[in-house]
Amino acid sequence: MSRRVVRQSKFRHVFGQAAKADQAYEDIRVSKVTWDSSFCAVNPKFLAVIVEAGGGGAFIVLPLAKTGRVDKNHPLVTGHTAPVLDIDWCPHNDNVIASASDDTTVMVWQIPDYTPMRNITEPIITLEGHSKRVGILSWHPTARNVLLSAGGDNVIIIWNVGTGEVLLSLDDMHPDIIHSVCWNRNGSLLATTCKDKTLRIVDPRKGQVVAERFAAHEGMRPMRAVFTRQGHIFTTGFTRMSQRELGLWDPNNFEEPVALQEMDTSNGVLLPFYDPDSSIIYLCGKGDSSIRYFEITDEAPFVHYLNTFSSKEPQRGMGFMPKRGLDVSKCEIARFYKLHERKCEPIIMTVPRKSDLFQDDLYPDTPGPEPALEADEWLSGQDADPVLISLRDGYVPPKHRELRVTKRNILDARPPSGPRRSQSASDAPLSQHTLEALLQEIKALREQVQSQEQRITALENMLCELVDGTD
Repeated sequence: MSRRVVRQSKFRHVFGQAAKADQAYEDIRVSKVTWDSSFCAVNPKFLAVIVEAGGGGAFIVLPLAKTGRVDKNHPLVTGHTAPVLDIDWCPHNDNVIASASDDTTVMVWQIPDYTPMRNITEPIITLEGHSKRVGILSWHPTARNVLLSAGGDNVIIIWNVGTGEVLLSLDDMHPDIIHSVCWNRNGSLLATTCKDKTLRIVDPRKGQVVAERFAAHEGMRPMRAVFTRQGHIFTTGFTRMSQRELGLWDPNNFEEPVALQEMDTSNGVLLPFYDPDSSIIYLCGKGDSSIRYFEITDEAPFVHYLNTFSSKEPQRGMGFMPKRGLDVSKCEIARFYKLHERKCEPIIMTVPRKSDLFQDDLYPDTPGPEPALEADEWLSGQDADPVLISLRDGYVPPKHRELRVTKRNILDARPPSGPRRSQSASDAPLSQHTLEALLQEIKALREQVQSQEQRITALENMLCELVDGTD
């Protein structure tokens, strides 16, 4: 008999805790659209939430520090003519976000560091190529300005946002609606799930399905898949009896699962959020009031249940903070942003430790904001792992990127023909988009000042009339 009863793991005691009431974001009218996306995207600077909007689609962007009650007149990002279905922050520029909509378009937006006076209505670029609703967005993990979108037309399009061009269109691989798409760590492969119950591994540049597995989960309800750091595929789905199920698969041998576990009977699709640094997978079901988390290891049973964070309120959606946005001084290893009907609440996952020193074992070097490749390098066949940064001193965005001029310039300007010269921050001109935004802001402020002056003059006249009348 084995003496070792308890499995050794530094993550066995990870616990979740909702932030205090004053750290939540109150009075946000979260979208009621029935779509299985997370409705929320977050990065070290901003929180974005898809909201209810009359006459089109909109989302709200709040600086992370702006907690508490949200002003009902807070500007929205409005440009879509139908509901927004998915949003995703660019991993290489904290001021750039993409949105996908029922109106068949994808829009890419530049979010200023200051709070604008009015709604943001002009995207940097509108990407038109889908013939039906666009419900899935995912930025490439290592190549600059490469964005993937998947639509109700069963097509995956990979764009170069810097030029607005379609890099690749994968239009004959999926015979039915695509439920999820995930890049692997270096962005060389995709894992896709589809209504035809097939899990596929796709090489997008070759336009080939390199491996597939029919009925990884036998139920008809939507399946999700994410790559693990080791190259395995973690899936969530349903059994034939509509029980929720999770699986771990080796793409080199799709015949048998590495692990398969039944969970519970519930209708909510499980959204998996994977942290490659700790190999922990967090499962958040839409409509559930809990987050379950598991550690994936090389030893049986391979997917080890850790714990469940439970609360009273069901979640409408969930945002997942990148590692560089966490507080390393508090041993925080994950942070979620849980959407309620009218608010967004941070949930913090912590490893209990007594020491105040930086915990090297909890925070290996993690992907930073620098891309490893340009779009054309990736398209030509190059692969590169993410450029890693240390979190020892916490993450501070580089100073020259505060205005995001370099990134914004790359996104705005169509590159000239011929070899492209890389532009450093010091010689990057202020882009046309920036100048127009500033001029509009100045004009709006001037109009406000003018109307206030007119109001003061009118009040002074009234006062004079009253004084004359009493005499």
